[in-house]
Amino acid sequence: MPSDISHIPAGRRRHLAWLVPVLWTLALGLWGLSRQDSVWRDEAATWQVAGRSAGEIWHMLGNVDAVHGLYYLLMHVLFEVFGASTTTLRLPSVLAVAAAAACAALIGRRLAGFWAGLGGGLALGLLPAVQFYLQEGRPYALVAAGAGLSSLLLVSLLESRPGRRTWPRWTAYGITVLVCALLNWLSLLVLPAHAATLWWARAGRGVYGRWLLASGAAVLGALPLILFSRGQSDQVSWIPPLTWHMLIGPGILLAIGGFGAWADRWNRPRGQRLSVAAVGLPLLAVPQLGLIGLSLGQPLFLDRYVLFSMVGLALLTGAALGAAVSVTAPRFPRVAGLLVPGVVGVAALALLPVELGKRAPASRVDDVLAVAGEVTRLKQDGDAVLFVPAARRDTALVSPQAFTGLADIALARTPVASGTLKGEEAEPARIRAALLAQRRVLLVTDSAKVAKPSGAERDKAKAAVLKEHFRVVADQQVRGRRLTVYERR
Repeated sequence: MPSDISHIPAGRRRHLAWLVPVLWTLALGLWGLSRQDSVWRDEAATWQVAGRSAGEIWHMLGNVDAVHGLYYLLMHVLFEVFGASTTTLRLPSVLAVAAAAACAALIGRRLAGFWAGLGGGLALGLLPAVQFYLQEGRPYALVAAGAGLSSLLLVSLLESRPGRRTWPRWTAYGITVLVCALLNWLSLLVLPAHAATLWWARAGRGVYGRWLLASGAAVLGALPLILFSRGQSDQVSWIPPLTWHMLIGPGILLAIGGFGAWADRWNRPRGQRLSVAAVGLPLLAVPQLGLIGLSLGQPLFLDRYVLFSMVGLALLTGAALGAAVSVTAPRFPRVAGLLVPGVVGVAALALLPVELGKRAPASRVDDVLAVAGEVTRLKQDGDAVLFVPAARRDTALVSPQAFTGLADIALARTPVASGTLKGEEAEPARIRAALLAQRRVLLVTDSAKVAKPSGAERDKAKAAVLKEHFRVVADQQVRGRRLTVYERR
C-alpha cells in the first residue's frame, strides 16, 4: 500500500484502519486457542463457577470472589448457551482484545492519521502481556475493551462541534466505565488517566462538568461492590510486597511510551490540542503508577490488573509508526508505504518464540485437565482421593467424570453447598480417621517445581498419616500437577 493513500476513498480508508487490526487480532487469538486442551488454575475457577446456577453463583459471591461476580454471571450464560469448552471459555477475551484494537485504531486514525491508527491497532495484539490474556478465561481482556471504548468516546466528545447533542455519548461513557468497574474495580484508574487527557487538551468547564457527572455516577454505581469486596481482601493476601525489581517492567513500558509521545509531534497539525500523546500517555502511565501507589499500602501489583493500560502503549506505538511514515514519505514514498506492515511483520517474526510459548500449556503454572487424565488411568474401584492444598480440588470440579467412583474423604461440604471455590474440609481428626480406613489413596497436589509448603493443619494431618501408614506405588507429574498413589502398608 503506497504512503500516499489519497487515491483510496475516505470511507474505505476509515474502515481499513480498524478492520485490518480486528482481523489481525482475531487471527492471533484463534491461533492455538485450546492450548493443547489445557486449562490452568485461574481459568478452572471460571469454568467451575460458570457451571453453577445463577443462585449458586450469587450464594458464592457473598463469601468469595465478589469482585468477579459480573464476569462469572456472563460466563454462566455463555456456558448455558454454547456449552463448556475451552473455546467458550476463551473466545470472549479474543473478541474483547479485537474490540480494543479497533478502538485504538480509530483513536489513532482520528488524531494522527491512517498509518498511526493502523499501526496502533496492529500493535496491540502483539504486546507480550496482551498475548497472554488474549487467550485467557478471565475478565481482564474485557476490561481492556471497555477502556478502549471509553477512551474513544472521550475523544469523540472532546472533538464534538459546539451545539451538538452529547448526552447520549456521555451516558455511554459512564455506563462503559461502570461495567468495567464491575468486572474489576481497579479499572477505575482509567478515570484519573482521562482527567489528565482533559487537562492536556485544555478542555472547557462544560466538558469537565459533564465528565465529572458521568465518571462520578460510574464510581457511585461501583461503590457497593468496592466496599463489599474489601471484606474479601484475604483473597489477594498471597500477592508479594512491592520490590524495586518489580518496577523494571513498568519503567521500560513508560520509556517506550514516552518515545512514542515525543514522536507524535510529527503527526498532528500545528495548533491541534488533542493528540495521541494526550490520550495514550496518561492511559499508559496513570494506571501503572496508580497501581504502584496502591501497592505501597496493600500489595496489589499484578500486571493483569492494569492490562487495559496496554491500549495506551498501542496508541503510542502507532503514533511512533505514523511519525516514521511522515518523516520518510517525502524522500522515500515507496519505503514509507511499506513501513508499517514491514515493521509489524518483522515484530511478529521476532516475537514468534513468545507467541508460541503463550500458546503452550507450559506458559501457565499448571494444567488441571492433564492430571485428570492420570487419575482416570490410575484409579481403581474403592479408592479415595485427597487434595493438598484444598484448592487443588479444582481438577475434580472441572473434570468430575475422571473422579467418578473416588471418595473425597476430606470433604465436609461441597463447594456449591458451602458457597466457596474449593469446599469446606473436615477437622484434622476426622480426616485422619477416614484415611486410616482406606486401602488406596490418590493424592492430587502441585508438582515439585511449583509446590509451596501448606501450613494448614488439615494438610499436615494428611501428610502425616500418608507418611506413617502408606507407601507410594505410583507417582506422576504432568504440567504443574502431581498425582501420587498410596497403598496401605
